[in-house]
Amino acid sequence: MQTTILGRTGLTVSRMGMGAGGPSQIGKKAGLTESESADILRKAFDAGVNFVDSSEGYGTEPIIGQAIQGRDRSSIVISTKKSTRKKKITPQTLEESLHQSLQRLGTDYIDIYNLHGVVPQDYDYLVSDVYPTLQRAREAGKIRFIAVSEMFNEDKTHTMLRKGLQDDLWDVVMVGFNILNQTAREAVFQKAIENNVGVQIMFAVRKALSRPEHIKNFVADLIEKGQIDPEDVDVENPLGFLEASAVSLPDAAYRFCREEAGVHVVLSGTGNPDHLVANLESFDRPPLPEADVERLKHIFRNVDSTTGQ
Repeated sequence: MQTTILGRTGLTVSRMGMGAGGPSQIGKKAGLTESESADILRKAFDAGVNFVDSSEGYGTEPIIGQAIQGRDRSSIVISTKKSTRKKKITPQTLEESLHQSLQRLGTDYIDIYNLHGVVPQDYDYLVSDVYPTLQRAREAGKIRFIAVSEMFNEDKTHTMLRKGLQDDLWDVVMVGFNILNQTAREAVFQKAIENNVGVQIMFAVRKALSRPEHIKNFVADLIEKGQIDPEDVDVENPLGFLEASAVSLPDAAYRFCREEAGVHVVLSGTGNPDHLVANLESFDRPPLPEADVERLKHIFRNVDSTTGQ
């Protein structure tokens, strides 16, 4: 498993991270027991993955807590998040949520603590009223680094993160990026590189890039919206040219994201041991051919209306 340094945190992290949310929630949504889900995480750890991302809202923090038992805590990088949308977050509710996350995870510190799904209209309040509480938690040793995650489905062009990176308050950002919507390249990654901010990627695959029949429908819709030139693609098999260099669309999607300048960790969700193996194999493969990458950049250069969800 390839590793890199997560920006100014100095943490050594695997390029593949385990996402404990998304459609699977490490198998929780498929009916796996906590023990079965924890076994999937253990297999990932044994294969060299050392980064896992969760949230108080996913219900998977206890699974992570179970999976890290008996392991060297310093060898696992845990990222989790405090929700900011359902109820107005306050310093007190943040402190309570942090305490509960620590208990569920079975640890006395969290490596990366995120404000979760921040939308542009909430950003100023969170910085003025809530950010100081995060600073105090860091000073107390409860968290090591402060992070923020965007609400990609609502903020497809990264308005919140554009502002957040100008403020330079965040050690790590969580951003939506994939083959279809590459707007983060200019909106987020350039400034993140300049500020040495750690970047974890969500939405690398999702529905659009999970199967050929899905990408066909997504591309047809984008052509109708005028965001893809139909002359650039085979509408019957839009990404068929990748078949020579990738074993599947998800394989291509992960490798595309992994090699993007400024990206450190690409989150991969699964609740199936065989699917986990396939994802691990993707992250062991070399970069996509440069010609394929440039073609993907060209085809989707104007797309900003979808997340691939």
